[in-house]
Amino acid sequence: MTRTQKTVFILAAVIAVILGLTINKVLSSKGQGDPTALIDAGIILLPQSRNLPDVKMTDQDGQPVAMDGLKDKWSLLFFGYTFCPDICPTTLAQLRQIKSELPPEAVDKLQIVLVSVDPNRDTPKQLKQYLGYFDPQFKGLTAASVEDLQKLANAVSIPFIPADTSKPNYTVDHSGNLAVIGPDGTQRGFIRAPLNNQKLVAQLPEMLKHK
Repeated sequence: MTRTQKTVFILAAVIAVILGLTINKVLSSKGQGDPTALIDAGIILLPQSRNLPDVKMTDQDGQPVAMDGLKDKWSLLFFGYTFCPDICPTTLAQLRQIKSELPPEAVDKLQIVLVSVDPNRDTPKQLKQYLGYFDPQFKGLTAASVEDLQKLANAVSIPFIPADTSKPNYTVDHSGNLAVIGPDGTQRGFIRAPLNNQKLVAQLPEMLKHK
């Protein structure tokens, strides 16, 4: 990772900490209960929801998906790619384990979505095969261009650094954080990396109770 890339991720980490402290204060002042347990589990809820950009995506079945129409369930968006050597398989394995330990009523309200940051290689077929190794119910999304992906990633404050696709076996620098999308199709918050399985199993059902 270059010095510039390291700087970007350090700044992102600092912003996340500041954001967490600010939201903690806002939620406490609104009398919405003690958010300490959620924050301790890495779940940061926004004081105001954010609309998603109208970016056209394609799912693992080759079907078009409008991001601003992602509704009905809570969604955890993870920005990664199928050729990722480390953070992606680890995170997806953790999400599979967390899902397996959640109560059935929580599982029914939740979906896991891998948003590919590598549209050059991640075709719908590749996404479907890869996600099948973890959980066939996990969803995969890809876009026609890196620009569309960056528009979405920047909107939910989980940026990534596009790869130099001319290099063989290239990798893509990206965050391990998750974007939390509510059933109304707006961003409700974040889940910070690294994921804590035990705490998330305990607190995700509490998050899903929010309207």
